[in-house]
Amino acid sequence: MTQYVSLLLGVHAHQPVGNFPEVLEDAHLRCYRPFLQVLHRYPDFRFSIHFSGWLLDYLLKHYPDDMALLREMVARRQVELFGAGDTEPVLAVIPQRDRIGQVNAFSDKLADKFGQRPQGAWLTERVWESSVVPALVDCGVRYVIVDDYHFLCAGKTIGELTGYFTTEEEFHKLDLFPISEELRYKIPFAPVEETIAYLESLADRHSPGMQPAAIYFDDIEKFGIWPETYQWVYERGWLEQFIRQVLASPKIRTQHYGEYHASERTRGIVYLPTVSYIEMSEWTLPAASANAYADLVEQAKANGWYEHNKAFLRGGIWRNFLTRYPESNWMHKRMLGLSARLAALPEGRCTGLMRQKLYEAQANDAYWHGLFGGLYLPHLRRAVYRAIVELEALLDAVSPRPGYFTEDTDLDGVDEAYLQNSVLQAVLKLDRFAGVCELDAYRMKHNFVDTLRRQAEHYYPKIQSGGVYQPVGDATGGIASAHDRVGCKHEIGAEDMVIDDHPRHLFIDRLDGSFVEYRSTASALENNHFQSENTDYPIHKHILLDYNRLQVTYHFTAKFTQHFSTEINLAMPSCDGIGGRYIYQGKIHGGFGQGLELTGLTEITLDDDTLGGQVVLNTSHPVRLRAYPHFSVSQSESGFEKIMQATTLLLECPATCHELIVTLTFLPA
Repeated sequence: MTQYVSLLLGVHAHQPVGNFPEVLEDAHLRCYRPFLQVLHRYPDFRFSIHFSGWLLDYLLKHYPDDMALLREMVARRQVELFGAGDTEPVLAVIPQRDRIGQVNAFSDKLADKFGQRPQGAWLTERVWESSVVPALVDCGVRYVIVDDYHFLCAGKTIGELTGYFTTEEEFHKLDLFPISEELRYKIPFAPVEETIAYLESLADRHSPGMQPAAIYFDDIEKFGIWPETYQWVYERGWLEQFIRQVLASPKIRTQHYGEYHASERTRGIVYLPTVSYIEMSEWTLPAASANAYADLVEQAKANGWYEHNKAFLRGGIWRNFLTRYPESNWMHKRMLGLSARLAALPEGRCTGLMRQKLYEAQANDAYWHGLFGGLYLPHLRRAVYRAIVELEALLDAVSPRPGYFTEDTDLDGVDEAYLQNSVLQAVLKLDRFAGVCELDAYRMKHNFVDTLRRQAEHYYPKIQSGGVYQPVGDATGGIASAHDRVGCKHEIGAEDMVIDDHPRHLFIDRLDGSFVEYRSTASALENNHFQSENTDYPIHKHILLDYNRLQVTYHFTAKFTQHFSTEINLAMPSCDGIGGRYIYQGKIHGGFGQGLELTGLTEITLDDDTLGGQVVLNTSHPVRLRAYPHFSVSQSESGFEKIMQATTLLLECPATCHELIVTLTFLPA
């Protein structure tokens, strides 16, 4: 009797909440549409698919014909749909109530739009923590897919991973399928013949009474969006050849995960450690630790013991991004605070719009950075903050907050002071800088301090050494994975990788280039009054909100011989695009991506089409303005690139000044 392997092939399609329409259109034309069209021609090829909820909504609205193909494939039982959290959150880092709400919201959507309620779920970035099990089970999820690496970290061997296993948390039982790393790197990068031969070889890896499975579930973007893949997968016909050869093979049978799950028994109990996919182990570590980890991996590979022992050479976990990046941690803790406020509303006061905005604020992409991840991308952080600001305004309308209060929001041991009215909210960081760490304009739905400081990244040495390369294929005739590519999209200099020695907040002050350090007394704190403690004569700093204006007043108690300056880092949505411009004395003086120097300035306007409004800066005394773009260096599957995070306004005040008042006025269109 011919032995065969069950090919459980699944793909995951995702675009971040807030991504650019042109990116979505390109992804659809080069990947989602051709993939569905090719698979539609082969109704006997069974596969599984997961679209993240925001992307699915977009495709249903803009490409109904292609979604009709998917609906037909579901109806004829060619496709199994997988669930998840609706906005693709990392379930492990949101509250239990929101896990249940997110998963049920997406399952309801699939049932409504396609007539199929999922039994399986995709875990965002394959982040596994056992705490997510009860919520998944309570939502009707029976199985999830994680990497085989997760199982290796629990002591399993590759030879054992040809079926599913069972775990439990508080006796909520959930089954786990191990995704094959070997298949993740072969599909679709290796030649079809090599991939088919590997799959057929798995047919002989069976135990009596157990059907072996070849388990694959990975990003659909590898089928057309990753470099060279559109030509390889569609123009050169990799996908169609693969499907035909799978269907022609007597040793391979395609199945849904649900079909395999229903017909086969568990391989036994397993408890997995907290872990994500193997590449994340490096990305989530601070630069020095990441480089030490990478060196150990290279040594292990050179000495020939890495493959057999890689599970025991582990780096960081996903939550480390919240400790690596203060900006990520701040967003996360702000989101958690709003989730708690929403949950505390009296019955009947919570609306669907409130919940939608909370879920948008939980979308994972803007919280992390690696080869993928969107923390460095301002438009993705902006989408999270837009949801946060909108939700906060909705909550304030039904459950008002005091106009002033303090708390340690981000749990770093330093309190923040919240000043807010119905138009603006300013959050003051009560540290030595006494700057504004968040500034929300409710009508504009924008946080003007949504920027990113420069910190050391593990990929900086590659850029500094000039050791970048761009492989075009491999020795077997396939194409290179994005994980093996390193290239530069922009010219990057040493000045672009200088590490910041201060947060990129508003009103960071200096005397002759040295930071002014402040303290606040308990009696003065509620008046937002700070006094310098490292200057010969005190500088008094007072921060005030007045309707749509933020006003900062400096009193100098003696005539300084030093030059005072304050740094204002404004996150303008247009960044270095064509929609942002400086307007001075009625004339445009360049865009935010350009440098600008003016003397004797008392007023300048920052106009931004993307924002849909203006910020007007006024000073009570003529100052010198030096404005320049603040860039950071990011990496992606397309290479290293410079990304503008904010426009930095440096206001320099002459020594003859006894008082300086700086006002920012926010004017929506």
